[in-house]
Amino acid sequence: MFFLESSFGQFASLGPIAMWKAVPEEYISRELFDTVQVYIITKPELQNKLITVTAMDKKLIGCPVCIEHKKYVRNALLFNLGFVCDAKAKTCSLEPIVKKLAGYLTTLELESGFISNEDSKQKLVPLMTIILEELNAHGECSLPIDESNTIHLKVIAQRRDQPVVQEYDVPVFTECKEDFIKIHWDLTTQQILPYIDGFRHIQKISAEADVELNLVRIAVQNLLYYGVVTLVPIFQVSVLWAVGMFMS
Repeated sequence: MFFLESSFGQFASLGPIAMWKAVPEEYISRELFDTVQVYIITKPELQNKLITVTAMDKKLIGCPVCIEHKKYVRNALLFNLGFVCDAKAKTCSLEPIVKKLAGYLTTLELESGFISNEDSKQKLVPLMTIILEELNAHGECSLPIDESNTIHLKVIAQRRDQPVVQEYDVPVFTECKEDFIKIHWDLTTQQILPYIDGFRHIQKISAEADVELNLVRIAVQNLLYYGVVTLVPIFQVSVLWAVGMFMS
């Protein structure tokens, strides 16, 4: 996990001054930092946008933020808090967390100067350590910052893409149908549920439930996404093979 804050010296000739923190500290080399710094503290066109950079067998995900106010030197404070992963890691589930952390830090800075105040800034590394440990261990964390602000984060598992539901597919429950809580679903799903029996195909469910075919497909697609049903080809359900006496 990394944090980079960039402010400016009192004179333009001093250029930007960066404060870099990493947890664990040895995970990011100075060489890597120098390589990707331009993508972490960016030009205005890329601010408040998720940016993923892969370099030197590492993948960095961040969301650069710029807060403009006359109280800052040269009227701006730039910072970025994000994650560092293995270059081959799938990081889609971390992107909402990075965006949320950017929002939390922006709120904390606007309310209490959390980043620009030297005393409160010292809390950043311990906070980063706790966030990293909790997310790795439990996939979520809830971290009080002060009386008014608590950071809530959760890694949402990415579900794989499901096949498109066709009218000849037969939906089959993956769990006991009696345990299915009907009221948790939309009206279309509730209407077709009695007709999902492991034998009726989508087109037949549509006809018998008196629901438009496309709406049935959408409802079953949603059930498929959440793992409530699986699909079986109609051929597998309707055809029975048996040995006859006239085989040659």
